[in-house]
Amino acid sequence: MTNPNLRKTIELYSTRSSEELVQFLNGLSKPSLIALCIDLLTLYFNDKNSSRLRELTTLWMCGFQPNSEKLGYNGYRMDVDAGRRVDCEVKPQNTDDPRKKLNGGGSFNDYTLERFSRDLENNPIILVSGFVGGKLIYIFEFKFECLKEKLKGLLERRFPKGQRREGEYLRSAGFSFRDYKDCPSLKLAYLRDDWHSFKDYLSRDLIKYFEGLKKWKV
Repeated sequence: MTNPNLRKTIELYSTRSSEELVQFLNGLSKPSLIALCIDLLTLYFNDKNSSRLRELTTLWMCGFQPNSEKLGYNGYRMDVDAGRRVDCEVKPQNTDDPRKKLNGGGSFNDYTLERFSRDLENNPIILVSGFVGGKLIYIFEFKFECLKEKLKGLLERRFPKGQRREGEYLRSAGFSFRDYKDCPSLKLAYLRDDWHSFKDYLSRDLIKYFEGLKKWKV
């Protein structure tokens, strides 16, 4: 059941004036406001129809800014030394079911040969993040070129003659940790301190990788 204060807040925001909304919020106690805020974040971090909050968290944790343009990559940052813009694409996974484990993967939806060529040329940063019930567990960072062979193979199977008709797409070009784990540019940008508490939601490959990090720490 949705928090009644959250429901009222959403209704007021969308149907009433800002003054009425502020008046309602001012009438709530501090614990009620905190509960409302937490419920709002929980609701939208776990939204199966939108990954916006998970994308924003991933971008900000890695020092990227969200792209305001509707088309293009999810985010960018400026490389001061090189004096150029660095684009990035975010692939966030979220699960609340231990039967549907995070595998360090993601997908490119409605993918095409033309987009693949553009991505290869631009070689954006790929940020792959994993969430359990809206809680961030890890972020992997690597160059797009790490997925070249995987995506090329998927596209060749979908378009064996190297051509596609207008309106034809590879609906989901999926990949997992195994497809980029040996890439030279791979970087673990974030790992939750208590990630062990979420092991039931992680694939064997990820658990093995995270546990292996201990051996190399001084």
